[in-house]
Amino acid sequence: MSTHHRIAVVGAGLGGLTLARVLHVHGIEAAVYDQEASRDVRHQGGMLDIHEESGQVALSAAGLLDDFRPLVLPGGEATRVLDRHAEVRMAREDDGTGTRPEVERGQLRDLLLDALPEGTVRWGAKAAGVRTLADGRHEVTLADGAVFTADLLVGADGAWSRVRPLVSDARPAYTGFSMVEVNLRDADTRHPVSASVVGGGTLFALGAERGFLAHRESDGCLHTYATLRVPENWVSTIDFTDTPTAKEAVLALFPDWDPSLRALVADADDALVPRAVHALPVGHRWERVPGVTLLGDAAHLMSPFAGEGANLAMIDGADLGLALAARADDTEGALTAYERVMFPRGESAAAGSAANLVICFAADAPRGLLEMFASV
Repeated sequence: MSTHHRIAVVGAGLGGLTLARVLHVHGIEAAVYDQEASRDVRHQGGMLDIHEESGQVALSAAGLLDDFRPLVLPGGEATRVLDRHAEVRMAREDDGTGTRPEVERGQLRDLLLDALPEGTVRWGAKAAGVRTLADGRHEVTLADGAVFTADLLVGADGAWSRVRPLVSDARPAYTGFSMVEVNLRDADTRHPVSASVVGGGTLFALGAERGFLAHRESDGCLHTYATLRVPENWVSTIDFTDTPTAKEAVLALFPDWDPSLRALVADADDALVPRAVHALPVGHRWERVPGVTLLGDAAHLMSPFAGEGANLAMIDGADLGLALAARADDTEGALTAYERVMFPRGESAAAGSAANLVICFAADAPRGLLEMFASV
């Protein structure tokens, strides 16, 4: 026996939840399936800057913009750029305009989840196989053997989307860079030097082919990404379950960096978490396939160096929801209209992200980033 849905969404990230919420606002039911065991099974990541032209527009369409504002970290838009000697090359305070306010990903996700009817998200539902049936519906088999079908299937399931193969053969490729995430907790008290280096918002400490990206979180934690140009298999050569050894391996690639920057890793309170950075081809798109589409990273995965990933996922979800609501009897017309806008928007952001990755870690870094900020 299988369950059938008019609209089913695979993935309860920010994009899938935004889509479900916008549909709910317009009286349209959608089922969301997610592989996580529950909403609280893991920490959802660090801070996000929510852009007024995309993420905030999506929240407005979801009727949640006013509820979002109290979640914003005061002063979080402050930005500092340093070189490898910890010389401050640029420092900007939060101007209070709120064009790109910072919020914790987990708090934003909770806002969306709490705005959906109970039972909208089916937790512990990992998609194991997806296929198109003879009648045009799409069938998803879950890891536990359960099956559901949908008239419209939306892949909001991220980088390694199970839904993507229905429309595209593209697969993410390694960008040449990997990140290692670390945390310094209760930083103002326990790590005051690091707290001063990062400041009240976001830090870029950049050099040739490596750097530290860090931001302050609302609970006083400093969340840092040590970013490195390394071979794709570099992560597998290090035992990240052995934290002292992992710290030593990462810091070996920053031998002549200022001690105040090395301390962002050396003094980390938790285990180090490595992440290889992948991206889909810039301009990834597909021919219209009846009854299925993608949004967010499933559609246009890119490196984080445009700051657009979460914002694109949310505006994708909002646009798709609005298109379906406006064309209740013409799903294919709605999908065509949505993809017509989504494709070029994703391509532009992906191109910018790829260019910024080169700029941030060029031989003369942080010069390129400073020039970029000066031009804005």
